[in-house]
Amino acid sequence: MTRKDRGSPRTDGPALGGAPGVSYTGRGVHRIAVEALARRIFDGTYAEGDLLDLPGLMAELDVSQTVLREAIKVLTTKGLLDARQKRGTFVRPRDDWNLLDSDVLRWTIDSGAPGAFFADLLELRRAVEPAAAALAALHRTDADLTALDAALSAMAAAEQTSVMTDAVMTEGDPVLAVRADASFHTALLTASGNPFFAQMRRVIIPALVVRDRLVHAGRHEHPLPTHARVAERVRARDQDGAFAAMLDVIELSRRGHP
Repeated sequence: MTRKDRGSPRTDGPALGGAPGVSYTGRGVHRIAVEALARRIFDGTYAEGDLLDLPGLMAELDVSQTVLREAIKVLTTKGLLDARQKRGTFVRPRDDWNLLDSDVLRWTIDSGAPGAFFADLLELRRAVEPAAAALAALHRTDADLTALDAALSAMAAAEQTSVMTDAVMTEGDPVLAVRADASFHTALLTASGNPFFAQMRRVIIPALVVRDRLVHAGRHEHPLPTHARVAERVRARDQDGAFAAMLDVIELSRRGHP
């Protein structure tokens, strides 16, 4: 089956049981309640196994029972909460939380994710992105190459905003650099032609952005050469070369992580 036969993956559909990358789209008081309750879980106000004080939460958040139930329902689909008769609503073990859900991922990062979290993410990237690069070398379209080239151009522009102190280490525009890196990795995952790899951007990119903001705020190893080699091998339809080049990019991430 060709990439054209498969069609483009949908990224805006509804979540099913906390599907990867699908954010809660509620607005107003419902969204405020979801965010406030999640924050209390992630900051440890409610620890694993703790029962929720529903009347207390209704008063504290100044919301109705209906709104609080909606918030609990949302967090239940994301693996954070559960309810049992004669026990009540409680926080599930952290191992049950759906880390592939974009909201859970965001809350984890915002709450100050430990270094082990980013090490685990690096292992995930090592498993996914080189394979995606190899597939991109096989399936890439002209549009994919254009997207990769645009990201590389933005990356170069971001780094050129600084005064180079030597051939390797540089300071650049951190905002532009973060956007360019996110665009490159998104384009690469999309170019794989595999809708499952394409969806992994919703897991990889948010954490990558956090890492990049720290790294690009100071002197760092210039990212353009390694990323350009990936695009070059993808353009040449060199699957093994693209795989190896992407491993080099991930190694750069490992060395540069603060």
